[in-house]
Amino acid sequence: MSKNTTINLRVDSEVKEQAVEILSSLGLTLSEAFNLMLYQVNIVRGLPFEVKHRLPIELNDGYGSYVCESGHFHGYSNFNFEAVEKEINDPQTKIYNSVDEMWDDIDAESADA
Repeated sequence: MSKNTTINLRVDSEVKEQAVEILSSLGLTLSEAFNLMLYQVNIVRGLPFEVKHRLPIELNDGYGSYVCESGHFHGYSNFNFEAVEKEINDPQTKIYNSVDEMWDDIDAESADA
């Protein structure tokens, strides 16, 4: 026969209210959901979900490189800004004012080919 125990937790009241509403829509009480989580902790021998930071991280390389919320590296330090500026200033470079304008040009080039 299992014994029950009482656990007192301090949680943000707004977070608790939101969680109770969501759990209620799933047919669960807060106590039942917490028990499910504890069972999963025992089964997987750790937290049953991934815990990591997902905030953008600026790398301070002077070029604005960063790690985004999805964890992807955006390395602008490897980007050749001088070459882009040179290309933009080249009169042969096509510059578009909209994506539609670009696609129209691509379609026209495809039709000519």
